[in-house]
Amino acid sequence: MLKKYKGTIILTSVIILLPIIAGMILWDKLPAEIATHFGTNNQPDGFSSKAFAVFGLPFVMLGLHLLCIIATNTDPKNKNISGKAIGVVLWIIPLTSLILMSVTYAYALGIKVRIGFIVIMLLGILFILLGNYMPKTKQNFTFGLRIPWTLNDEENWVKTHRLAGWLMVGGGAIICATAIFENPFIFFPVVIVMALGPIVYSYKLHKDKNKEE
Repeated sequence: MLKKYKGTIILTSVIILLPIIAGMILWDKLPAEIATHFGTNNQPDGFSSKAFAVFGLPFVMLGLHLLCIIATNTDPKNKNISGKAIGVVLWIIPLTSLILMSVTYAYALGIKVRIGFIVIMLLGILFILLGNYMPKTKQNFTFGLRIPWTLNDEENWVKTHRLAGWLMVGGGAIICATAIFENPFIFFPVVIVMALGPIVYSYKLHKDKNKEE
């Protein structure tokens, strides 16, 4: 994987670090402390120094990016991960980093930003993207629902991920539609269904198969 996607890995890593350049350009205009975490009321409840916000956060995102790449590359069944799914792994953090860092700088500069709307909308879009690839993903140890019943039974894996895909696409659409309310408690039940539904279904398939045998 590393050789095949070497160019993309370099490009995405550079993209993650681009906000550093923007931060250096805006350095004199940025406050000494920058809001880097917000509560459910859209008000900042966590602050970081300007240096950490500008330099530290992009490198933290880069670390997460490389960790995902290493985990995917060392997966014994990484050949089962489709190219499109790998594309999601390679691009999700760089694009998220660009958006979140842009929002962080904008808020620090006094620009009115609807933090809750942006974060919730991003989450909904992420679920829709992942949901589209779930049914197409073969057994592996990195991407998908890696629970005992799916990893030990290919048929269970296929059926479970088909359901998970539908739930994530539908749930993501609901989250996007309700993002305007900027209230995470509205979509919590949706996330719970998306998370637990496929697991319960997978276990049921496992139990039903054992009864037949």
